[in-house]
Amino acid sequence: MPVPITLVEQRSIGATLGSESVQKSLVAGLIGLILVAIFMIIYYKVPGVLATLALIIYSIIVIAIFKLIPVTLTLAGIAGFILSVGMAVDANILIFERMKEEEISGKTIGLSIEDGFRRAWPSIRDSNFSSLITCLILYYGTTGLVRGFAVTLAIGILVSMFTAITVSRTFLRLSIGSFMEKWLVVR
Repeated sequence: MPVPITLVEQRSIGATLGSESVQKSLVAGLIGLILVAIFMIIYYKVPGVLATLALIIYSIIVIAIFKLIPVTLTLAGIAGFILSVGMAVDANILIFERMKEEEISGKTIGLSIEDGFRRAWPSIRDSNFSSLITCLILYYGTTGLVRGFAVTLAIGILVSMFTAITVSRTFLRLSIGSFMEKWLVVR
C-alpha cells in the first residue's frame, strides 16, 4: 500500500542536552532505588534490609560488567538497567511472599526460607527467561538504541537471577541462629 510520508517534526539534540538527560535519568533511577529500598525495609523488616543489601551488590556487579564490556549508557541503556532493577526487586518479593506462606503454615524459619526459595524459583526462572528471549529478539531484530536497551536489560536480568537466588539466600541463611533470627519473620 503506497502511503505518503510527511515530516511532522525534526529536532537536533546537542551533546550537552544528551548528557543532561542521561544525568537526570541516573538521578531518577537512584531516587527510585532508594524509595524501593525504603518500602522493602518498612514492609519486610530484616529480610527487606537483606534484600536491599543484595540489591546494592546487584548494582555494583552490573555496573562493573558495564565497565568491563564496555557498555555506553544511553537513555535506552539506563531504561534497561532500571527495568532490570525492578525485576531484581520482584524476585525478592516473590521469595519473601513464599516465605510468608511457609511461615503461616507453621514451618520453622529455616525451613520457610528454603521452601520459599524453592517455590519462588519457577516463577522467577520463567519470567526472567521469557524476558531474556525478548532481549534476544530486540538485539538481533533491531539496531542502535534498542540494542543497547536489550544488552543492559539482559545483563541486568542475568545478574538479578544470581543475586536473588544466591546472595539473598546466603544472607538469610547466615541470619538463622544469629541475633537477627527473631526479626526474620516476614508476616
